[in-house]
Amino acid sequence: MVKYDVKDMKLAGHGKKRIEWAEREMPVLRLIRKRFASRKPLKGVRMACCLHVTTETANLAVTLKSGGADVRLCASNPLSTQDDVAAALVKHYGIQTYAIKGEDNRSYYKHINASLDHKPQITMDDGADIVSTIHSKRRNLLDHIIGGTEETTTGVIRLRAMEQDGVLAYPIVAVNDALTKHLFDNRYGTGQSTIDGILRATNVLLAGKNVVVAGYGWCGRGVAMRAKGHGAQVVITEVDPMKALEATMDGFAVMPMAKAARIGDIFVTLTGDINVVDAHHFRAMKDGAIVCNSGHFNVEINLTALKKMSKSVRQVRDFVDEYKMRNGRRVFILGEGRLINLAAAEGHPASVMDMSFANQALCAEYMVKNARSLEKKVYPVPENIDKEIARLKLLAMGTAIDKLTPEQEKYLASWQEGT
Repeated sequence: MVKYDVKDMKLAGHGKKRIEWAEREMPVLRLIRKRFASRKPLKGVRMACCLHVTTETANLAVTLKSGGADVRLCASNPLSTQDDVAAALVKHYGIQTYAIKGEDNRSYYKHINASLDHKPQITMDDGADIVSTIHSKRRNLLDHIIGGTEETTTGVIRLRAMEQDGVLAYPIVAVNDALTKHLFDNRYGTGQSTIDGILRATNVLLAGKNVVVAGYGWCGRGVAMRAKGHGAQVVITEVDPMKALEATMDGFAVMPMAKAARIGDIFVTLTGDINVVDAHHFRAMKDGAIVCNSGHFNVEINLTALKKMSKSVRQVRDFVDEYKMRNGRRVFILGEGRLINLAAAEGHPASVMDMSFANQALCAEYMVKNARSLEKKVYPVPENIDKEIARLKLLAMGTAIDKLTPEQEKYLASWQEGT
């Protein structure tokens, strides 16, 4: 009997159909699964995966199991779980899953610990909560762990801080930093799905609105691009002069958040840092401002400060809370300040997650093969894995590219050829 904690097993049939639909858009992962099924590179490897429990993640979990892994899956965010998918993973794919949409903090960590109870050898994280739980509360598990992977910018930031402090106890591959991940998942996936979440939650017209995007990393670039495409006037806030300069050269207005707060209609945070929208920003906002977050953790919007400033809070639509301040102005918070693209929508399209999860699968295989030679640090995705995923994606799309001739290869490798 597969152990699990999901909302309703009656949802499994619907979830299976949606998992199969997502698979149609994941040809790279499908090719990897076929090889994994025949060669079993993960045979007998115990894995604890703390990821968003979505249709795309389900296809990754099935791929890992096809490779021989003993997989346990838990949610990496309380609002990102798709309950029908969680049920389907248990009933139709035999994968131990612990995830319920809207679970409280206690259940969230209960599920993380359940995923760790089989003493994993590899961890797969989306935000580094499994890693931090192991290092802070379950250090007895470290003897079994050979390595791990991390999917998000936020998680990689946390892990590099651990490495710098000398406390990271096993090697981890920063899947987030693969070119086939952040150039596509972060820019095109986050860009589209964030706008999708805002529109589903609010049904507002973006054309003519002032949309303030906090952070011009790859995720911020994607949201800015999509908002501009909808006719919005986009404002970027940044702390990095290079990114601010790039945003300016890309044609966006750039200003401090204190100034942007006075003119913004819709605010989206994508920085990975705390209190990006703070009390003094709320005081400056116009009546009816809409504020949401697309960073991994719900710390970018200071909701504690906003609640203290407000005389009432009420839900006015699904995933929309109205905070009414003492002066009568209203601020609308979407998705409780959690990932709006997963709280109110379905997350990234399967075609971009195809590359991200191909990286996860191949890096798990890489870790099994190379863990003994790796130090306790954060590693980049090997270049050959990144390029192989790009090659497979182009192949699946029916796109051909040129190949260097021997003469061209010789020229590029020589310093003597000259002009």
